[in-house]
Amino acid sequence: MSLLVDKYRPKKLEELDYHQGLSDRIRALARTADFPHCLFYGPSGAGKKTRIAATLTELFGPGAQKLRIDQKVFVTPSRRRLDVQVVQSNYHLELTPSDVGQWDRSVVQDVLKEVGQSAQLDSGATQRFKVVVIHGADELTNDAQAALRRTMERHTSTMRLILCATSTAKIIGPIRSRCLLLRVGAPNPEQIAQVLNNVSNKASFSTSLPDETAMAIALSSNGNLRRALLTLDAVRAQDETFSKSRTSPDSIPRPDWEVYIDKLAGVIAKEQSPDKLLEARAMLYELLVHLIPPSVVIVQLAKGLLTRVDDALRLEIIHWAAWYEHRLRLGNKPIFHLEAFVAKVMSLYKNYSIGLHDFI
Repeated sequence: MSLLVDKYRPKKLEELDYHQGLSDRIRALARTADFPHCLFYGPSGAGKKTRIAATLTELFGPGAQKLRIDQKVFVTPSRRRLDVQVVQSNYHLELTPSDVGQWDRSVVQDVLKEVGQSAQLDSGATQRFKVVVIHGADELTNDAQAALRRTMERHTSTMRLILCATSTAKIIGPIRSRCLLLRVGAPNPEQIAQVLNNVSNKASFSTSLPDETAMAIALSSNGNLRRALLTLDAVRAQDETFSKSRTSPDSIPRPDWEVYIDKLAGVIAKEQSPDKLLEARAMLYELLVHLIPPSVVIVQLAKGLLTRVDDALRLEIIHWAAWYEHRLRLGNKPIFHLEAFVAKVMSLYKNYSIGLHDFI
């Protein structure tokens, strides 16, 4: 059984339920002969990838939806082999170079050079260029971004870039200045609830989705439409007829990984000792093994800790969470930085507790 988020994903710009002004702007651009490089940015679950796919359909027609998944092999100057999954059609290619870490520069250079030097295969295509979609553009190293900037200038006649990022803050200025910035903001709860109702009608649920349940799911998703649709799947799996009253965000089931990180925050706040640090390390490994992104772990862990500590410590925790999140980006071993953050928080909490005890 396919998930609702995949089965009912819009394929055309006119099928999107919100940000109609942005859709109209993209449609107008797609009809011109000089489509620019684009940078779509916004929070997770706002619909960036869906909007990019709809943009490709607007540019090239239904052929852009005929996708195949390939495994490409790249070789670094040090002879290291890199396997990267690539999704492509006859008109475009999608990949996430940041998946290979510090070797992303080699992937970016090779892919853009290959696409830039090849002509459009379809003589009847409405556009004479091919498109390269780079997901996680803000996670690229500075070297990869510099290579991207040089290559995008060299192959403008045969290639366009569409970059997808959470924020523009980590993208170098020369790339931002060469792209049309398109912000995809998070939908509000009312828009999410409307999408949930539309999807439930298309799916022909045996029992219609109650409005209060749709709003509760929308509020619990924090503006993440993808999460809201996955939550709807989970709620329906537990209660197919929606017989249980779910009128508040607290009544909506949370993802297991979120509950697990909250448990980890409790372990850290309860006791600060070498034994607890070892226990926290094992829990961090468990999260990484299940492919929870390290940056998500550190942000969610900081949120869990903020609800468990005194006001005097909250600013320190926010500061060190930001510090170690930055270190995560620079390093190659996430567990080192996650464990260092946990150790730092334990040290802060222990010193604060000792100082408070001495004061009393």
